Amino acid sequence: MPCPACQEKITYVDYKQTDVLRKFVSGMFKISSSSRTEMCKKHQRQIAQAVKLARFMALMPYTRAQTRKK
Repeated sequence: MPCPACQEKITYVDYKQTDVLRKFVSGMFKISSSSRTEMCKKHQRQIAQAVKLARFMALMPYTRAQTRKK
């Protein structure tokens, strides 16, 4: 089964598009595996790097506990 990103000819995964990256993160904000997302190895690495950078830049939370309001 071909990679959806390869079919759309995506060459770069941007860390600022958190709504797109949210699709590749579980409910506990863990990065989903390539078998679940059906991405090829190249795009899975790009997604993982983009999610990690978005977390570092405080655009996405690291854990679910960081999203809860107290």
